[in-house]
Amino acid sequence: MLAVADQAAARPKCELAHVFREYGAEYRRTHRLPVSHRWVMQAIENCRTSALGGHMEQCNLCGFKHPAYDSCRNRHCPKCQSMAKARWIEKQKSKLLPVGAFHPVFTLPHELNPLILVNKRVLFNLLFQSVSETLLAFARTHLRGTPGFICVLHTWDQQLQDHFHLHCLFPQGVLSFDQNRWIPTRKNFLFRVEPLSIVFRAKFLDSLLKAFDQHKLIFPGKTAPLADRANFSLLLKRLRKKRWHVYVKKPFG
Repeated sequence: MLAVADQAAARPKCELAHVFREYGAEYRRTHRLPVSHRWVMQAIENCRTSALGGHMEQCNLCGFKHPAYDSCRNRHCPKCQSMAKARWIEKQKSKLLPVGAFHPVFTLPHELNPLILVNKRVLFNLLFQSVSETLLAFARTHLRGTPGFICVLHTWDQQLQDHFHLHCLFPQGVLSFDQNRWIPTRKNFLFRVEPLSIVFRAKFLDSLLKAFDQHKLIFPGKTAPLADRANFSLLLKRLRKKRWHVYVKKPFG
């Protein structure tokens, strides 16, 4: 725990609450805001002030007293969520394996974007399934074991354009098939990305065709021509000839 003086020194000189208190009333007067936005601004303005009440903290050694005001606990409040974020990160750290990790990324070609946008649940499920099956298959064949990994869906690129891909966290090792032994990988190599890309592409497109045949897809608006099986097969044929982007890099810190 930081001392009171240390806590004060650690706070930024200007917080969002300061901006809202200084300019919030004028902004709300000159702009039409939803009620929910007004509530958020008010919560942030009042956070850790006497407006929300509080209690008095006293040092057991010197008797120094200090008022501790209550938090707003709004999920948009930087002060409240920074502490919740820190607690969450510390909790997750206890689950980390004491090994390094790789960072595979699997990206769907942009030709699929119109179809994805009207069939998000189906195609995102296919993406997770195809990536999972690909990594499991390569681990069984090349590492002779069963891996554990985490996949996170990203839907935008840095310019906020549609860009559907999975970021994965893959440890530098797998469990033996009998689960009695840890089998480490090489520290600087997981799998070759070319065959990884080929298998991922095949698994996804095979599953996509199966979803089409099972009538799990819809084709509104500009995707209407793809409802015809000949046009849909032509799209898959083009995608099978295209190189799909898969790469493996070191994880972020």
